[in-house]
Amino acid sequence: MKVNKCTLVKGHAKSQKWRDVRGKRCRRPISSSDLKSTPVMATMIKEHQGCVKKKPSVKRLKNKAKAVCDSKSEFKKSGTQANGSSVLTMDDESDDSQDWKEYSQSIHGNGVETSGDMADACPGRLEGDALHYCTERDDQQNHAVLVMQKDQTLCFRGKCFLTCLYGRVEVMGFTIEEGQQSYPLFSPASHCPLTIRALTNSDDTRDDRREAAAILRKYLTPESRKKLLKRVMSHSSVILLEPMETPLTHFLSSFTDLSELFSPPVSELMSAVLDTPLNGLGMIPLVSIIEGLKTSQSYRDALNTVVSACRGDMDGCAVILVCGTKNVGKSTFIRILINTLLNHTTSVDYLEGDLGQTEFTPPGCLSLSTVTEPLLGPPFTHQRTPEHMIYYGQSSCESDLDRYLESLKSLWRRRSQSRETPIIMNTMGWVKGFGFQLLVDMIRFFPVSHVVQLSHSGTTQCPALTPEFLRTAHGCQTQPPAQTAIDEFTESHIPPRSYNHFIVQSDFQGVGRQGTAKHQRTNEHRELSLLAYLSQLQCPDPGPVRPLHSLTPYQVPHTAVALGVIHCEVVPTHMLYAVNASLVGLCCLAEKVTSRGGPVLLSQAPICPCVGFGVLRGIDMVQGLYFLVTPVDPSILCKVNCLLLGAISLPSCILTTQPGLEGETPYVTTNYSFDLTGAGKLRVFKGLTRPSQIGM
Repeated sequence: MKVNKCTLVKGHAKSQKWRDVRGKRCRRPISSSDLKSTPVMATMIKEHQGCVKKKPSVKRLKNKAKAVCDSKSEFKKSGTQANGSSVLTMDDESDDSQDWKEYSQSIHGNGVETSGDMADACPGRLEGDALHYCTERDDQQNHAVLVMQKDQTLCFRGKCFLTCLYGRVEVMGFTIEEGQQSYPLFSPASHCPLTIRALTNSDDTRDDRREAAAILRKYLTPESRKKLLKRVMSHSSVILLEPMETPLTHFLSSFTDLSELFSPPVSELMSAVLDTPLNGLGMIPLVSIIEGLKTSQSYRDALNTVVSACRGDMDGCAVILVCGTKNVGKSTFIRILINTLLNHTTSVDYLEGDLGQTEFTPPGCLSLSTVTEPLLGPPFTHQRTPEHMIYYGQSSCESDLDRYLESLKSLWRRRSQSRETPIIMNTMGWVKGFGFQLLVDMIRFFPVSHVVQLSHSGTTQCPALTPEFLRTAHGCQTQPPAQTAIDEFTESHIPPRSYNHFIVQSDFQGVGRQGTAKHQRTNEHRELSLLAYLSQLQCPDPGPVRPLHSLTPYQVPHTAVALGVIHCEVVPTHMLYAVNASLVGLCCLAEKVTSRGGPVLLSQAPICPCVGFGVLRGIDMVQGLYFLVTPVDPSILCKVNCLLLGAISLPSCILTTQPGLEGETPYVTTNYSFDLTGAGKLRVFKGLTRPSQIGM
């Protein structure tokens, strides 16, 4: 088969410069009015402010904190005592020194404040008046500084940048310490709300109050700094919260149905804490009625055991397979596990085996990724290009089990065997019938060291995948070890495969059931991930959202790439109709593509690397060109020689909400009836033969 090099050329003279905006912040100045949450929340806050008055009373918090690196330069050595310790003096005698003097006069020698208005703050949720006592807002710089004590928590909806100025806090298992970069936090209505929890400071040798005073000087006015300094105690943590607006959030908010994505859902509106210094930053605190992330004892025990094993001296790297039925919390468990491991290692490998609820890619993909940054939000907030990816093209593998398993094997072979980083394997929520047999095959095919099986309601919803059970279990491609009659009598059985097995009981509200509220259904989660990927087409600079029809496409010759439909049977004469205005996987076949002058069509679904996705915006049969819109870099596009169409379709809002159009909206029709014979797609099952079909 001859091969022609795939060429990609811009379609217009005014070429657009494509840039990878993945993970980059757009930190333009954001006014409070822009981020007064959303129109609904802004109205509620305004009404609340009219009927609620702030109480002037003051509460006392307790605990400690740390200092950021750049703030240490604000101290100067002025002398040395007899014991060799340095004496530190403030640079600004008229400002911070006066604050420090007033604060020092308000405390005894043991560090306890004498003010009768101050009450010790207890560990628990920060809400109501407590947020006013421990938070100060700087409207000019548009940020807020929050002092938290050990084990105090802040549960919220919204989005923000968090920087730990002093001490330590924990979010989704990841510990954020002073001196580290600021991290984006996403707490949308589609998932469980995020919780910030203050941790204790392990360093007891530092002068906490002096260092905290220098830090507060940089971010607050003297009056606000003086008030907040009184809240700083031993083991306090000080965090900086800033508004966040990225190309992703800007793109999502442009759609009417998603404008309230980062606001509390209807079920939480009565639990939202309004009129706080955080609301204007895009954060809505929640009261303790909303639990946030809830973990059982078995949940925490499994996490601790797996993390301890990864930190210890294992014979090789840890391979952790996480399985369980649908809506039992597998993805959340994996995110917490990855974040916890990143506290101790620089990277964690991740093998995606769930086609419907993917973590880093649009749905329908199997991928191998190396994670180096914490996951502080749901999947659509951290879409990225994996090291290796295969486009399966469907949200379930039931139509072709063999291609699913062979794709996972192909990804595993691409992983460097010399790597010693732990690897986590995600699986589908299909745990019955063929789905359970796939799990058996995966444990046998890969060198699994830990199997974490999540369940709910006191049962496992399927047999426990223990090493003993695996010895007699049947898989789709594997069979249990053969056993002779002598083995049965002499009990000289082959020892079962050695791995650690954990059963984790999930007990959060709604476990085992799909969410019914807006944005919480699984199909909506898939659309959010796909929209997040397409947001990379937007310019990272502030400005209006660019609709699909305004983007400059690449033009690709028909003879340079092969075209295939991998989720259903399509006759060759209808192939171009099927792929027009559709999402396609950009893949790289090992063999070259040759053409006799027309489009090259594939007769079967290949297993080949995928480098990203694009929208086939149009087809020119006269010039023999495909017009493709994609965020993939041109240097990588030159390697693409195959376009695959799967069952993952573009969200309807992409096509129906394109502004600036005159006349009919392209690609959208209302004169189509699925009642006609052949109007729908034909599904073909390529799995195992059913018992009823044997002998037919």
